[in-house]
Amino acid sequence: MPPPAAAPPASVHRGAVAAGAYTGPGSGVPGAGELLQLLRDGQPRTRAELAKLAGLTRSTVSARIDALLASGLLAPSGEAASTGGRPPARFAFNPQARVAVGADLGATHGNIALTDLTGQPLSEVAERVDISAGPVTVLDWVVETTRRLLDEAGRQLDDLVGIGIGLPGPVEHSSGRPMRPPIMPGWDGYDVPGHVRRHWDVPVLVDNDVNIMALGEHAMAHPEVEHLLFVKVATGIGAGIISGRRLHRGAVGAAGDLGHVATPHAVDVLCTCGNTGCLEAVASGRAIIRELAAAGVPAMTNSDVVGLVSGGNIAAAQAVRQAGRTIGEVLATCVSLLNPDLVVIGGSLVQAGESLIAGVREVVYGRSLPLATGHLQIVPATTGIQAGVIGAATMVIRHALAADRVDEALASASSAPLAVGG
Repeated sequence: MPPPAAAPPASVHRGAVAAGAYTGPGSGVPGAGELLQLLRDGQPRTRAELAKLAGLTRSTVSARIDALLASGLLAPSGEAASTGGRPPARFAFNPQARVAVGADLGATHGNIALTDLTGQPLSEVAERVDISAGPVTVLDWVVETTRRLLDEAGRQLDDLVGIGIGLPGPVEHSSGRPMRPPIMPGWDGYDVPGHVRRHWDVPVLVDNDVNIMALGEHAMAHPEVEHLLFVKVATGIGAGIISGRRLHRGAVGAAGDLGHVATPHAVDVLCTCGNTGCLEAVASGRAIIRELAAAGVPAMTNSDVVGLVSGGNIAAAQAVRQAGRTIGEVLATCVSLLNPDLVVIGGSLVQAGESLIAGVREVVYGRSLPLATGHLQIVPATTGIQAGVIGAATMVIRHALAADRVDEALASASSAPLAVGG
C-alpha cells in the first residue's frame, strides 16, 4: 500500500486536476475508479443517478465522468427520458476500451483468448501443448500466441490491461510461482510472471487451472450465486471454491485440492502424487481409461471415453457413472463442510452426458444432510472449454479495473494513453 499523498503527482493530467477528478490515496473522497465500479454492471446511468448512488455532488460526478470519458473506459449511451427541458445524457461502461488475455494451460492443451473488459472472448486459439515440456517452451508459446492475437485484432500493447494464466498444479498466487506441481517437471518455483513480463510490461497473474475455471463459470453463468463449488473432472480432479462471491485460495493456494483426498475404497491404488487411494487415482479420466483397458475396451484419451459413452458403450457408461459416485463420496463431505448453493461439474469428462453427473448426485443427495441439500443444485458447467480462459481474463481484469488502480492510471495519464493495467 503506497503512503498517503498530500498532493497529486506531477504527471497527473492537468485538466483532470483542475476539474477535481484526481483523488490520490488517503484523500477519503471516492474517485473516478469508484464511479466506474457503479457502471461495470452494464446499466447506463445519468449524472444525477450516479451522484445519488455515489453520494457526491453533480459537479464532482461530472469531473469524474469527464476523466473516464477521456480514458475511453466510459462512453455516452443515449439519453434518459426528459422530465422537462433537455433530456439528460446517460453513460455506460465501455468494455471495448481495452483487452485482456486469458491463458488456460492443462496437462496436454493450451487455450488462449483475447477478451474484452467483461471477459467475453473476442478471438481464441486452442492447441495441443505439453506442460511437461517445461516453462520456457510453454510460456514462449503463450507469448507468441498473445502477440498473434493482438496483431490479428489490430490492438496495440497499450490496449492490453494484463495477462491471466491458469496452470494445472498448485500455485502461490501472490508470486505466480508453481509450488511442487506433480505433473509439471521443471516448473517448481519458476517465475512465471517474470518470464512473460520480459516481453511486455503488463500485470501477469497466475493461478491453478481449476480456480480460474471456477471464476469463469461464476462470472459468466452464475454471477448471482453467493457460494459455488466448481469441480473439474478430466485428466486430474480439482475444485475451485467461491465463497461470498470471492475465490477462496487458502493459506498457500492449496484450497480445493480435491483430487488428492483419500477415498475409502481404493487404499492400494497408487497416485501420481506418491500417495495411495487418492480420488484422482480412481475416478479421473486417467483412471477410467485404465479400467476400460483392463476390460478390453480401447480408449487412449478422455475424448475417447466421451465418444464411447455417447456411442452407447455400456462398459464406458458404467465406468463413468461409478467415477461420479466415487467423486460424490468426497463431495458429500465438502457439501456438509462448505454448504454451497451450487455444485458445478466441469472438465472434459462432463461431456459424457448424464453418466457422470448422475453418479455424483446419487451419492451427494443420499449422504449429505437434508439441510445442506434441500436447495442444492448439482449441474454441468455451461462455459465448456472457455471457462478457463474466461476465468483467467476475469482475474486480471478485476485486478486492473480495481478502483485504486483506475485512479492511479488516470492520475498518471498526461499525453500518453491510459494504461489501466500498470
